[in-house]
Amino acid sequence: MINEQIRDREIRLIGDDGEQLGIMSSRDAQQIADEKRLDLVKISPTAKPPVCKIMDYSKFRFEQSKKEKEARKKQRTVDIKEVRLTPNTDKHDVEVKLKRAIKFLKDGDKVKVSIRFRGRELGRTEIAHVILGDFAQSISEYGTVEKMPKMEARSMAMFLTPKQQQDKPKE
Repeated sequence: MINEQIRDREIRLIGDDGEQLGIMSSRDAQQIADEKRLDLVKISPTAKPPVCKIMDYSKFRFEQSKKEKEARKKQRTVDIKEVRLTPNTDKHDVEVKLKRAIKFLKDGDKVKVSIRFRGRELGRTEIAHVILGDFAQSISEYGTVEKMPKMEARSMAMFLTPKQQQDKPKE
């Protein structure tokens, strides 16, 4: 709430330079803010009495939006990349998929490794456990298993997350 929206009888006032001006009526505080050509902003409405501060509200909002934009720039979204296999995938093809998964993990993305079953292949799900186990073993240098292999309808899926690089120098 700002300026005339503040309807409390008594408020604790903080000046524009950060010093406490004490407890006073909201009208008196509004007059002080008007004299300085600034806004009266309610900071802590739940306090007894509520805390208000004298500040340039439009400048405050601008600074706040700037900080939010800066925080969004530094944010990194983690994507889930998928690598699909079948129970009959040849050894060389698995190696190609392995290289692709390593690239995804190096980029900081999570990897979903799924094996799709068709027809009678559903009766031999233990083969998929072996393939996914070997895949996880081969990739253990770059990532760790987040979710163990699990059947989901006609496919078995396993999730891998990138390992954290602890040997990065802290600046």
